[in-house]
Amino acid sequence: MSKNLILIFTRNPELGKCKTRLAKTVGNENALTIYKMLLEHTEKVVRNIDANKAVYYSVKIRENDLWDANIYQKHQQKGTNLGLRMQHAFKQSFNAGYKNVLIVGSDLYDLHPKHITEAFKKLDSNDVVLGPAEDGGYYLLGMKKLHPHIFENKQWGTETVRADTLSDLQNQKVAQLETLNDIDVFEDIKKYDIFKPYFSENYD
Repeated sequence: MSKNLILIFTRNPELGKCKTRLAKTVGNENALTIYKMLLEHTEKVVRNIDANKAVYYSVKIRENDLWDANIYQKHQQKGTNLGLRMQHAFKQSFNAGYKNVLIVGSDLYDLHPKHITEAFKKLDSNDVVLGPAEDGGYYLLGMKKLHPHIFENKQWGTETVRADTLSDLQNQKVAQLETLNDIDVFEDIKKYDIFKPYFSENYD
């Protein structure tokens, strides 16, 4: 067992139930296609990194899907909000004996293996590592022990999440990575040529 673990949080890719804010502009079917493309990108990013890997499903664990059970542990997210679900996943991971645990989102086309390997490296000399997202949240969070309070009293999905999290960590040594764009709304996909077939020219 590696001492390092990567957690990937995913929504089950079902029509009308993922990327709902994006779907308001591009439609449910296109939003689902784009999310599946993002999942495939995320899987390619993490597949060959030297660490153990675990996928946490939002609704139901899928056995025969994108995430090969020979590579990825499979778990169900538990908790009434995103913070509690992440807290549970980190706690479960540390209880299993891992020393360095990262969580990454599954909706970043700008995510590359270098971001994850850099995050693990930064944990050698820091307590926490954070990957800032352009919308005020974060796309990556890594820790060497559980800091449960950072998952509490947050307005998840808003621009205040990262600042509030950093405020909670002011007594810890925190490293930050490059800021990346996570994809939630139409404005987030406009710059990517790969997604252009899935939205109307009327939105250019």
